[in-house]
Amino acid sequence: MFAWLERNPFFFTLAFVVVFSIAGLVQILPDFAKSSRPLEGLRPLTVLETAGRQVYIKEGCISCHSQLIRDFRSETMRYGMYSLSGEYAYDRPFLWGSERTGPDLHRIGDSRSSDWHANHMWDPRSVVPGSIMPSYKHLYRIDTDFNTAYAEAYTQKKVFKVPYDKPGETKLGTLDDAKKEYMKDAAEVVEEMKNPMIAASFKKGEVKEVVALIAYLNSLGQKRLGK
Repeated sequence: MFAWLERNPFFFTLAFVVVFSIAGLVQILPDFAKSSRPLEGLRPLTVLETAGRQVYIKEGCISCHSQLIRDFRSETMRYGMYSLSGEYAYDRPFLWGSERTGPDLHRIGDSRSSDWHANHMWDPRSVVPGSIMPSYKHLYRIDTDFNTAYAEAYTQKKVFKVPYDKPGETKLGTLDDAKKEYMKDAAEVVEEMKNPMIAASFKKGEVKEVVALIAYLNSLGQKRLGK
């Protein structure tokens, strides 16, 4: 058989490619599966953070910001530790991005406060002179969509087996349970924002999109790893 293959270059090449591909898959796939497992301590997003992630996607933030720090000294010195595959285990879809008109945000929760974000969303140039980012004042007027955020988290739990409600993990529970946690988490962000308009809205039971977005941005970094 081997002599026949040597006399037929096409079939020899084909056999080589098949064998090489199988060997490569046997070597690569187990390592890939291992590296894509959740990092130790990684927690699922809360319902409020999920709502904020939906706002992030809706507003097209991925068009100008990445969430992927490469293992280059210039990036780790500016943004922090490089990103690891296990940090994205619960993210659907991934928000790596391919454009950096603005800075990478994968560790933004480690370096910015809620009131900084509040001022930045209202008037970017008030905190970053020369910024070309547009104002997002409309997020201060629009209510978050709690039901859609809960539905997404519930789908993550049931379909993708994201470990909500397990010991030490993010609580989800029933719709009523989730709403209580949602309002509790929102209260913390509202207090940190120090914005009278948002505080007044929250007293009426309203959670504006800017609150959810800031909660999501705060989750990006070591906080989500339980550190």
